[in-house]
Amino acid sequence: MFERTDKKKELLDSKRPLPEYTVKSIRENTLLEWTYNTNAIEGNTLTLLETKVVLEGITVGGKSLREHLEVINHRDAILYVEEIIKNVEHISEWQIKNIHRLILKGIDDSYAGRYRDQQVIISGAKHIPPEPLLIKEQMEGLIGWYEAEGIALHPIARAAILHISFVGIHPFIDGNGRTARLLLNLELMKSGYPAVVIRNENRLAYYTALDKAHTTGDKEDFIRIVEAEVDRSLDIYLRFIK
Repeated sequence: MFERTDKKKELLDSKRPLPEYTVKSIRENTLLEWTYNTNAIEGNTLTLLETKVVLEGITVGGKSLREHLEVINHRDAILYVEEIIKNVEHISEWQIKNIHRLILKGIDDSYAGRYRDQQVIISGAKHIPPEPLLIKEQMEGLIGWYEAEGIALHPIARAAILHISFVGIHPFIDGNGRTARLLLNLELMKSGYPAVVIRNENRLAYYTALDKAHTTGDKEDFIRIVEAEVDRSLDIYLRFIK
């Protein structure tokens, strides 16, 4: 299923160590596109260029404090994910809560890093997340799956299913989508793949595939979306690294 991406990753790995400044520039561009797109999917109205200047410490007139914080917080969450990978840490509920805490820092501190205590619905989706009392048990089950069945899967499939399962539980009041996409990339990057960007322009297919996975158990469409984005990210590196 992943033959093409595996071959591209093998080619990229054969070129390591990669040129320092090329990698640095690709990383900075990915951080920008990742932050812009993940926030745009959730309704943030900052453009790509506006997101860039906010990351540089400049305030954009006419935009809310929340929109500015969503950019800064997401960058900080990416840096935290990179630290997890650098330190070769195992995924845990504690890590997930820390990622979420960074996402909502200064936006909703009362719920930052805390599982929800209220029932919610996912706008536009048929799937209904579990009641609050079941969240702790289901999150423990997710970590258990990851440490057992998940480890045996191809890294792309494992990352995609981790994302699907986390969103299905929807453990937080807000920020689940951003946290899920950070977990997706955490898992990919741990396995040596470049980070992927789920683009705002593809959000309909993204949401449709997620809801299909939650309501029918058929995860293939979503895994294919992730595989396509991994392929795209590998192409970016291979294009600039000769």
